[in-house]
Amino acid sequence: MTATAELFGDAFWRDPYPTLALLREQAPVCRVDLADGPVWLVTRYDDVRAALADPRLSKNWRYLLPPEARADAPGEQDPMMLLRDPPDHTRLRKLVSRSFTARRIAALRPRVAEIAAELLDAVPVDAPFDLMARYAFPLPVQVICELLGVPAADRDRFGAWSRVLIDQSSQADAQDADAQLHGYLAELIARKRTEPDDALLSALAQVADEDGDRLSELELVAMATLLLIAGHETTTNLLGNAVLALLTHPDQLALLRARPELMPRAVEEFLRFDGPVWNATYRFTTQDVEIGGVTVPAASAVQLTLGSADRDDARFPDAAQLRIERDAGGHVAFGHGIHFCLGAPLARIEGEVALSALLARFPALELAVDPAEIAYRRSTLVRGVQALPVRARA
Repeated sequence: MTATAELFGDAFWRDPYPTLALLREQAPVCRVDLADGPVWLVTRYDDVRAALADPRLSKNWRYLLPPEARADAPGEQDPMMLLRDPPDHTRLRKLVSRSFTARRIAALRPRVAEIAAELLDAVPVDAPFDLMARYAFPLPVQVICELLGVPAADRDRFGAWSRVLIDQSSQADAQDADAQLHGYLAELIARKRTEPDDALLSALAQVADEDGDRLSELELVAMATLLLIAGHETTTNLLGNAVLALLTHPDQLALLRARPELMPRAVEEFLRFDGPVWNATYRFTTQDVEIGGVTVPAASAVQLTLGSADRDDARFPDAAQLRIERDAGGHVAFGHGIHFCLGAPLARIEGEVALSALLARFPALELAVDPAEIAYRRSTLVRGVQALPVRARA
């Protein structure tokens, strides 16, 4: 079945879930004809989870081309780990995992708490402020920049570049932002080689496996780009979406205030209920692939809709309801399979610490506008609000 682009109008960006529910029911695997070409949309949980781990769905866009044209396609495949298949992906993830360790991430929890406290000290009391600009954005940006070893003075630039690259932007603007980010990181990595420190970029520049294999310069820049953008976009939108969900579900907010020990479980429910990444990056079929009883032809682009999968009643009963006591284990907000988000442990720590600090500091937090006035970002990858005006009453 082919869906029409009209399904995805202005109302869709504010609340995509009714449209996605309709697709799950009537056309769970369907072709959507977009301006830049057809895309196969997959919306049911079982189909999405299986497809995320299916090796016949490649990250290499060259599979859109006829076989005889692939070898001569212009340009090299992007060295970013997120966009590579095995064995390249396996090699890159192995090298990065040597430095991006669970111990390094867990050790950040006290620092996240310090940053949260500093930011909360600076927000006004009894006056409206934008939670995104004052808290949800600067907290994860500061954390990921300190983790990587990016100078504090440059943090705002990353936010601007990231917005252009993630949201709907002109091709010229996206190319300009990409070039500026690439140039900055290449220069920074070169400095880290001559002036190493204890941060992650220096570690990645020095890491080698038992055979002496190292990340190339292009791979280092691509990895730094991925960690910087994914490292703050995920948590920024997790925090914004979670706070909005709580403020529009006062019963759940009251329950979490009464039982703060529920926060780790609540974070998993926030990720499931209105996750920060609602579509995986495109996959491309290497052959005809049957998904949900539908044959998706070879050389097709496939979009696996994580946000729809996590609202599937067949997997999560009453999925449209926010229930912080729910066991949301198995959600696909961070993906599944070999491309499962490397930074998921960091996002979880930041979510738990930042939300706990916010609720503890302000027992009477409330929205400063009608929920209908809140505008959402237009992005095919992330789901989040442009601004979240709130008031923290004394």
